[in-house]
Amino acid sequence: MARDLLGCTLVHGATSGLIVETEAYLGGDDLAAHTARGVTPRTKVIFGPPGHAYVYFIYGLYECLNLVAEPEGQPGCVLIRALEPVAGIEEMRLRRPRARKDRELTSGPARLTLALGITRALNGHDVTRPPLTVHHRRGVEPEIEVTPRIGIRQCADWPLRFLIKGNPFVSR
Repeated sequence: MARDLLGCTLVHGATSGLIVETEAYLGGDDLAAHTARGVTPRTKVIFGPPGHAYVYFIYGLYECLNLVAEPEGQPGCVLIRALEPVAGIEEMRLRRPRARKDRELTSGPARLTLALGITRALNGHDVTRPPLTVHHRRGVEPEIEVTPRIGIRQCADWPLRFLIKGNPFVSR
């Protein structure tokens, strides 16, 4: 699913963007996954049905968006790492006034949730229904690059980061 989400459109209210970077988090042996310790009040959404948002708080400052990817009872989710802004860019700029360039609006997991106004209030939300939805890709399948995940310590060398090759909105 991490690969298939590339080129899809993430919509929240009047804002939207093309998904240009994702990371997969697996259950079981993936010690970087929040589910590595099993079901907890925080992670129960990930063990639920696929197609739901898992929104969590990180560093005491930011929220990040994942999409549940495995059948109910099996942990696995995809972190949405970066978007290419499509609609509501002025609203995104208001939410991210420190972003000097449009590229900086959504080029990172915390940046994109801030820009689109995604909060933990959407944790568990079915992303086939508004206000937060994911729409299938249109047109040609993008050229995809696969790299190790970034910004983590455990299982960091696993090639589970997917990005649209050459897209300037990918995080660094």
